[in-house]
Amino acid sequence: MTLRLGDTAPDFEAETSAGRIKFHDWAGDSWIVLFSHPKDFTPVCTTELGAVGNLSGEFKKRNVKALALSVDPVESHKGWIGDIEETQNCKIDFPIIADPDRKVANLYGMVHPAHDEVYTVRTVFVIDPKKKVRLMIVYPQTTGRNFNEILRVIDSMQLTDQYKIATPANWQQGQDVIIVPAVSDADAEKAFPKGFKKVKPYLRTTPQPPQG
Repeated sequence: MTLRLGDTAPDFEAETSAGRIKFHDWAGDSWIVLFSHPKDFTPVCTTELGAVGNLSGEFKKRNVKALALSVDPVESHKGWIGDIEETQNCKIDFPIIADPDRKVANLYGMVHPAHDEVYTVRTVFVIDPKKKVRLMIVYPQTTGRNFNEILRVIDSMQLTDQYKIATPANWQQGQDVIIVPAVSDADAEKAFPKGFKKVKPYLRTTPQPPQG
């Protein structure tokens, strides 16, 4: 199955390290970071799950739930969680899907046969509360993911959902944002009381508006 931005994230039921879930029900009104791993007890995956565990507070602040996936069974996940918590000094407070039949992996296109015929690649999906796919990133198995970047994109999406703005290259929370071209100068003056800088007619920046 080929998923594209804006598609509804497929629903599924699966066993996880925290019990059986029905994905859409479990997601509720939260944002979701769904990310796959080639297999359990592998070094890069261990550091990645540890990174997500250590960012638990940052995810909660943004109303985000993390959900990992590996093709190994639940008992394997539970044993691996012990290693992750020990070596990465974290608490794994999110489920890991057991997907030995690759049902979920195939549903989300996480297996890339030309890269690896058996295991999932490092895929990330960010799914919003309406169950729409908002971000997809695919990494090779040898490269660990940057979860601070994933949080940065979520910050951008949550902000730009609220205002008629976009965020520039390398934008970080608190920095100036871009007013979208569809907003006239007159409307921008009303919408952005802190004013804006007109670099070019199509490039106007304004201080980041408040979120809430």
